[in-house]
Amino acid sequence: MQRSHVIDVAAPNLARMNNYLLGGKDHYPADRRAGEQLLRIVPQARDVAQAAHRFLLRATSHLAREHRIRQFVVFGTGLPTQVGVHQIAQSVSARCRVVYADDDPLVLTHARALWEQPRRTLVLHAGPAQAAELLTGPAAGVLIDLALPVAVLFVSALQTVPGPAGPQRVLEQTAGVLAPGSLVAASQPVSEDPKVRQRTGGLLGEAAGGRWGQVRSRDEVAPFFRPLRPLAPGLVDVRRWRPGSDRTAGGGSRLWAEYGGVAMVQPGDVPEGAWLFS
Repeated sequence: MQRSHVIDVAAPNLARMNNYLLGGKDHYPADRRAGEQLLRIVPQARDVAQAAHRFLLRATSHLAREHRIRQFVVFGTGLPTQVGVHQIAQSVSARCRVVYADDDPLVLTHARALWEQPRRTLVLHAGPAQAAELLTGPAAGVLIDLALPVAVLFVSALQTVPGPAGPQRVLEQTAGVLAPGSLVAASQPVSEDPKVRQRTGGLLGEAAGGRWGQVRSRDEVAPFFRPLRPLAPGLVDVRRWRPGSDRTAGGGSRLWAEYGGVAMVQPGDVPEGAWLFS
């Protein structure tokens, strides 16, 4: 018999902390306390969490409308919000198919209950580091055809991949299994203050139960996109990525921001076999 997941409400959880910052209701006192600790270190944390979520939805809409992408894979799903990627994509075209992936059992339980739809939306167990394996595996293959362009979204997810080369490895492995014309959106929280990076990294690492990478600087994040080719406006505070009328548009803080962009996979961008499943 499969053992049910026991929710530990005494310890903070990253997904529930983010839900608290986004104004959701799926959190407990420990999550709120940790969220308030983060806000004391970086008062911009709530605004930045909102900006990252709005970037995710804005990028989805742009890729579905302007690039006619009909397949989306989302890593670091988080707890379901009022509006998700599948709702934005499928409002553009009912043909859009979405796979959500997360390695938090709590997230999987909620997302499967609220978001799964036969032949349209699927929720799978995987973290960003397993992206290439998930994309090429049979479970995702139920909805995703790798012979056609796919949008793979790692919004506010790269920070969970440890090591100086870990995120670059993930993006290159991902690009290596995608068809030309596919797109990869990726971002993570950044700070230009070493003390803030250390303090927030410690707090978030504790909330992640050891499953945590690191807060980085912009200069550390930029190489992760090589050799992919970012779309205009390039790598930016995500508030500035094609903001349109988005009310979160504007300059970000060097103390705390979400930094990233969207890149297209083109023939020859990733040498055959580079990083692949290494």
